[in-house]
Amino acid sequence: AVVVKLHGGKEVTVPAGDAPLQNVGNATVEDMVKLSYLHEPGVLHNLKQRYSLDEIYTYTGSILIAVNPFQRLPHLYSEHMMQEYHGAELGELSPHVFAIADEAYRYMRTDERVASQSILISGESGAGKTETAKLIMKYLAFMGGHSAEGALQDDRSVEVKVLESNPLLEAFGNAKTVRN
Repeated sequence: AVVVKLHGGKEVTVPAGDAPLQNVGNATVEDMVKLSYLHEPGVLHNLKQRYSLDEIYTYTGSILIAVNPFQRLPHLYSEHMMQEYHGAELGELSPHVFAIADEAYRYMRTDERVASQSILISGESGAGKTETAKLIMKYLAFMGGHSAEGALQDDRSVEVKVLESNPLLEAFGNAKTVRN
């Protein structure tokens, strides 16, 4: 039997055979491509379960989905975390904004065919787009201050240039929209 929650909040128990397209088990997945059924209820359930475990990032292939925690999570964005994601293949570690930034940075530096990189950050008003963009800039500034071997360079001019672009970023982030 399966408990189905209806729009009004009422719960109904139905035979499992009458509730098709169920993902197996209650375990969450880091990459939703691994869900048996990639549909709206399955996606929302996985995101909700991961969020309840303080896992705010989830992949769908190479797309990163972030659920705004509406609180500061400094442990997720430390220099240690940036070092962890440096050079790691996408999917090798838990989903994270630094993984996306690192992949774009690596392709930009090593593959002439895809040297131009862009990262699309999308979401509703208040979803955390500006904060996510700042985290990506923080990671790129960190990477710009390190040599290919990972040793810190004395000249941090790349970091200064990246972080000085923040006022321009905020001008775009605070643009007048239909919602605000």
